[in-house]
Amino acid sequence: MAQEKITLADALSNVEVLDELPLPDEQPCIEAQPCSVVYQANFDTNFEDRNGFVTGIAKYIEEATTHANLNQLLDEGQKHAVMLYTWRCCSRAIPQPKSNEQPNRVEIYEKTVEVLSPEVNKLLNFMYFQRKAIEAFSGEVKRLCHAEKRKDFVSEAYLLTLGKFINMFAVLDELKNMKSSVKNDYSTYRRAAQFLKVMTDSHSLQESQNLSMFLATQNKIRDTVKDTLEKIVGYEDLLSEVVNICVHMYDSKMYMTPEEKHMLVKVMGFGLFLMDSEICNINKLDQKKKLRLDRIDRIFKNLEVVPLFGDMQIAPFNYIKRSKHFDPSKWPLSSSTAISPQADLMVHLPTIREDHVKYISELSRYSNEVTTTYKDNATDGENKSTADLALRGLQLLSEWTSVVTELYSWKLLHPTDHHQNKECPAEAEEYERATRYNYTEDEKFALIEVIAMIKGLQVLMARIETVLCEAIRRSIYAELQDFVQLVLREPLRKAVKNKKDLIRSIVMSVRETCADWQKGTEPSQDPALKGKKDPDSGFAINVPRLNVGPSSTQLYMVRTMLESLIADKSGGKRTLRKDIDGSCLSQIDAFHKASFYWTYLLSFSETLQKCCDLSQLWYREFYLEMTMGRKVNKCTVRHQHNEECSDLITMEKRIQFPIEMSMPWILTDHILRTKEPSMMEYVLYPLDLYNDSALYALTIFRKQFLYDEVEAEVNLCFDQFVYKLSEQVFAHYKQLAGSIYLDKRFRVECEVLGFNFQSYPRNNRYETLLKQRHVQLLGRSIDLNKLITQRINADMQKSLELAICRFEASDITGVVELEALLSVNKLCHKLLSKWLALDDFDAMLKEANHNVLAPYGRITLHVFVELNYDFLANYCYNAATNRFVRNKLQIAFSGPITREKAPVMSHYYLWGSKPLNAAYSTQYSQYNGFVGAPHFHAICRLLGYQGIAVVMEIILKDIVKPLVQGNLLQFTKTLMSAMPKCCKLPLCDYGSPGVLSYYQAHLVDIVQYPDAKTELFQSFREMGNSLLFCLLIEQALSQEEVCDLLHAAPFQNILPRPFCKDGEKPESKQKRLEAKYASLQIVPNVEKLGTAKQAMIAREGDLLTRERLCCGLSIFEVILGRVKSFLDDPIWMGPPPINGVMNIDECSEFHRLWSALQFVYCIPVAGTEYMVEELFGEGLHWAGCTIIVLLNQQRKFEALDFCYHILRVQRVDGKDDTVKGINLKRMVDRIRRFQVLNSQIFAVLNKYLKSNDIEGSNVEHVRCFPPPPHPSVAPSHYHDPNKLRAQ
Repeated sequence: MAQEKITLADALSNVEVLDELPLPDEQPCIEAQPCSVVYQANFDTNFEDRNGFVTGIAKYIEEATTHANLNQLLDEGQKHAVMLYTWRCCSRAIPQPKSNEQPNRVEIYEKTVEVLSPEVNKLLNFMYFQRKAIEAFSGEVKRLCHAEKRKDFVSEAYLLTLGKFINMFAVLDELKNMKSSVKNDYSTYRRAAQFLKVMTDSHSLQESQNLSMFLATQNKIRDTVKDTLEKIVGYEDLLSEVVNICVHMYDSKMYMTPEEKHMLVKVMGFGLFLMDSEICNINKLDQKKKLRLDRIDRIFKNLEVVPLFGDMQIAPFNYIKRSKHFDPSKWPLSSSTAISPQADLMVHLPTIREDHVKYISELSRYSNEVTTTYKDNATDGENKSTADLALRGLQLLSEWTSVVTELYSWKLLHPTDHHQNKECPAEAEEYERATRYNYTEDEKFALIEVIAMIKGLQVLMARIETVLCEAIRRSIYAELQDFVQLVLREPLRKAVKNKKDLIRSIVMSVRETCADWQKGTEPSQDPALKGKKDPDSGFAINVPRLNVGPSSTQLYMVRTMLESLIADKSGGKRTLRKDIDGSCLSQIDAFHKASFYWTYLLSFSETLQKCCDLSQLWYREFYLEMTMGRKVNKCTVRHQHNEECSDLITMEKRIQFPIEMSMPWILTDHILRTKEPSMMEYVLYPLDLYNDSALYALTIFRKQFLYDEVEAEVNLCFDQFVYKLSEQVFAHYKQLAGSIYLDKRFRVECEVLGFNFQSYPRNNRYETLLKQRHVQLLGRSIDLNKLITQRINADMQKSLELAICRFEASDITGVVELEALLSVNKLCHKLLSKWLALDDFDAMLKEANHNVLAPYGRITLHVFVELNYDFLANYCYNAATNRFVRNKLQIAFSGPITREKAPVMSHYYLWGSKPLNAAYSTQYSQYNGFVGAPHFHAICRLLGYQGIAVVMEIILKDIVKPLVQGNLLQFTKTLMSAMPKCCKLPLCDYGSPGVLSYYQAHLVDIVQYPDAKTELFQSFREMGNSLLFCLLIEQALSQEEVCDLLHAAPFQNILPRPFCKDGEKPESKQKRLEAKYASLQIVPNVEKLGTAKQAMIAREGDLLTRERLCCGLSIFEVILGRVKSFLDDPIWMGPPPINGVMNIDECSEFHRLWSALQFVYCIPVAGTEYMVEELFGEGLHWAGCTIIVLLNQQRKFEALDFCYHILRVQRVDGKDDTVKGINLKRMVDRIRRFQVLNSQIFAVLNKYLKSNDIEGSNVEHVRCFPPPPHPSVAPSHYHDPNKLRAQ
């Protein structure tokens, strides 16, 4: 065989196809069984195959025929009940003629008849049907009540069918009474038809009249049935049997679905009502032991309210109250005012939990066995235990569903009011009082928990449905065949031996109806057929084992014929059971009871769905009918409502109720509102009630408009659900991130002081919900994870927006809080990214910062705006604290600053919660009073290299340059002209007071210059603050870079020098270290293992990491160079010195002007005035000193400064006088302080300006030139300095 060749392209395309292959994910199962389009095999033939069982007893085949006809009537009755229940008023939507003169009234009436004719036909069919059903029912009752027939046996199934008829009549009658819209629609139709004279013949008119009377008469069906039955002799005995069989089945739990259970109770109530009449007293029947009213009384008390149809309920005891011979003494429990147990779910909850845990454990063990071990054929015992397991599961589900529906029904019939529930407004609607305000917090939680148990168990059982169904079929087949072929041999043998032909014929009919013999035929040698005992060696009958169950007709025939053997009536004087051995009788009885559930087990899928059906918790047609008839008054203000309320508004008639009144949403919202962790994983189960309702609308009601309403509510509720859940998830993780980020010592101190906020949010089990990628709702597969991701992306974006907006609403001190907010958001993003595929955080930050395409973002822009309009102009620098603080005197050197207020948003958009917001606000308010190292570090981290470069460039170009070449230049020119032409350094002989007087006299114009201490100093302060900002930013940036380098060092083969003991070689130890950490080296490893492009990227990254500013480059040096280039005007340098060397006494250079200005701010101020340090800070001195250094006038300034001269002279004479109001000692102290400050500034500036010089360049080499010798001095006095130094 030649090998098939596949090209690489084909192979790759085949591999890509694998991406589309759905793989089972690890999604936790926290939702109900999805309602999908499934095929359910229905083996119920409704006795269509009855003629195939000709070997059966003829009268039971006839009964099967009657049964089939009655079942068809029951099905038809169900359709009419659905029609009535889902009837919506049409006439309200049809326009009515305003008057007889209206020109288009004929057209309106024609359209009315055209629209309503199909609906009226349904009502006519309903009227005809009820006649036919009553006639059929009464006919059967009359036949069974015949004197001869009364002695005969009536099967359990047949009595139950008659009970279903009684239930049907009760339901149809109540529905007809309830639906006023039916009467309204028919009245509208009849009015239009009479106007158009549509009904002309007498038959049509008569039928119209009959229908009108039928619809208008309350309890018409009930009364007709009662009147008809009263004409039948002995009907009460038959009905008492029906009631008794219902009581027996109810007490022995011989029902499967909740609907059947409630049907039994309704039949008891309505059956007793039908029996109690002029000719029959139920109390007397009780005395004759034909009825057990005490048992029924207990049932009615335990189940006060049962669902009638949809959201309609009925109290069965009300039928008894309306009966003719009602005697309260016979009904002590039902007549009491004690609350029924069905109204208290909390009583049932512990038992339900216990049963749930036990059954789930057993089912899980069985499920694990099935999935992990493989068996060809299970034994009969294993199949039987599996079938029993399935049956117990169905019974538990049915019981729990009954508890839920019964509580719901009781609550609907017992709505609350504003007296019982203070939260309920007085003007609340009826349905609102029955649902929204009628459940306590605990009841809602219990209801959610039970619904979750029901739906969760349904999922588990549906998963192993195929395994269970096979075990059920095999078990039923084995049990049936063993019973027919083996167990029935003994009664057959005795019947043949004792010549009991009737028993023999029944047993033979049972065998022939369903026996499946090994070889296809019954063994003719069987001794039992001849009435003989088995030989000593025994008679072996091999019973086959197949995977198939009996048909519905087979099961009915077998059970009915066996029931006739054990029944108390048999048609003769002597019952058949007396001729059967006791042990055989008990075996037959046990088989008959066990086989009751086989019908349900054989249709396992359908039964499972019915046992878990909670669709009626959504339907509200009854209350809509009540509300549609009137307009709704709604109070717009929450207050104690009274009749004189002026806040009432009249709303339109209800078309549908809002979701706040809908039970599925009430339960879902309750979980989201309370945020109860133990309930969070149940949140999807209440939403499954919509699946149930939609399935019921499509398959039972078959009404598109009901499905559309369910779908519309689901769309609204699911949007609300995703919105609320996303909000909670984001708030939870934001609070968690805020709690983690909060300083631990701060937290402890807060708790010590009594400020005990919730430290960490409790774990709310959101992770399970975040893993849900295919939630099934109304046939849609919804990726909940994706929807939550979209919303949380938006929330994260809002959070970042808020952080930046808060910064924009504050001054530059808010930059520390901004960095912390961004860090908390980043941590929150990291925590959420574990479960959600969120957008990249840096990309989100760029978007919020408007920095995706722009060279700089909102943060950079606001930093510059604050620098320009507030920081540089209004902050004072202090070198001692290395901080800027806002000046005390708020001089308006620049215009008022207007900042937009930050938007008000929920707490979780900020730090996570209200307590955390308070804690962080307290913490970061400490940074609001100053600008220091934390702020500069934050600016460096937030702005990065590009942002810092932009800010510095703008500072130089738009602030420093205009200042130097604008205001400062003009002031300099003006003041230089006011300076004295010559100002010497007076001799010490004058004394310090004289020197001070001298300078006061010479500098009087400068001292008295009006703008010196305002605009001039402010300009210098702005320039100095600009330079300080650049310097401090570079220092902060250098520290950040050093940290980066230290972190990167191990990955760049930069290892610390190891400690060496005596005798150890450092080189060998260093090599060992390098070998040990070789696996961490990025570049060598990438070059070795990666591609050439990856290696190039790694090398570039390594180079960029090494080449940092802190490794020798200096921003501040460049900035000083740029500032020096701005000092290009000749006024700064002054004219060339007259002596060709330097100006000494002349005041033509900038340093002389700065000396004069220094003299001005060194003059002590009075106690109430502000000092220059308080007003302008040290930025003023930095500006002056920087200009002096850049002009190379530092040495001249230090040598020739006026103030320094006063200081030197005063140090010599130590005088402390007051010269023209100036205290000399105080002034000298200030001069000394500023001298120290100036020296520090000069040192820093020289460090940066001379950083490129060779090492040791700061050592000055001074050559000493001796003074020229005077002719009168002898040459011998001259000594060569070099020779002297050598000596």
